[in-house]
Amino acid sequence: MTPLTLEFCGEEHRIESPGDFTVGRESDLSLDDNPYLHRRFLRIFDEFGMWWIANVGTLLTATVTDGTGGVQAWLAPGARLPIVFETMHVMFSAGPTTYDFTIHNTGDLFSTSRILQETGGSTTILPVTLTTSQRQLIVALAEGVLSQQIPGRAEVPTSADAAARLGWSLTTFNRKLDNVCDKLDKLGVAGLRGGAGKLATSRRTRLVEYAVATHLVGREDLALLEQPPADKES
Repeated sequence: MTPLTLEFCGEEHRIESPGDFTVGRESDLSLDDNPYLHRRFLRIFDEFGMWWIANVGTLLTATVTDGTGGVQAWLAPGARLPIVFETMHVMFSAGPTTYDFTIHNTGDLFSTSRILQETGGSTTILPVTLTTSQRQLIVALAEGVLSQQIPGRAEVPTSADAAARLGWSLTTFNRKLDNVCDKLDKLGVAGLRGGAGKLATSRRTRLVEYAVATHLVGREDLALLEQPPADKES
């Protein structure tokens, strides 16, 4: 089988068949000593003539996308996916820290491309319509991830810090966060609804994972942090 290359923080790790490569706190790729991170969280291995990525943890989840961000999956504990794209991005959060790495597969089985839709002179890539202030909220939470010169790990701010970054009250920030999460939840994005086990931290980090992994926001959106929101936006 064709070897894989895993890229994290500018370093490359070659995974050859027969391969069994783990990612976690104490693994083949040891990310850091974050106590919220499983010792062995993700496993990359070959089976049935294919490469697979599996979640061998018990609590954390990971967001997995193809290179375009157009194909997205939520890898829950006990789940596994075949690595069938030339480029696969993996993002996950442990406590307030978000991690991301890339898997390169020269023996990819599928190719993906974005379908762009022209409407009234503008181009829509994802079926999500956000107001300026909703996009500002997401960028404020994802600023650490988007600002990285070399992707790897970044902190997701608290609601209070993100609200202060935008010059909003905490009440306004939480209301807009509710609106954004409700909108994405209705589109089928998992892990954003409130309730038992879904505290503010996990909801914020899940929102960052989804928005960055699917290219809902990008580095070019950082300029929005200096732009005042429209007065009547929700």
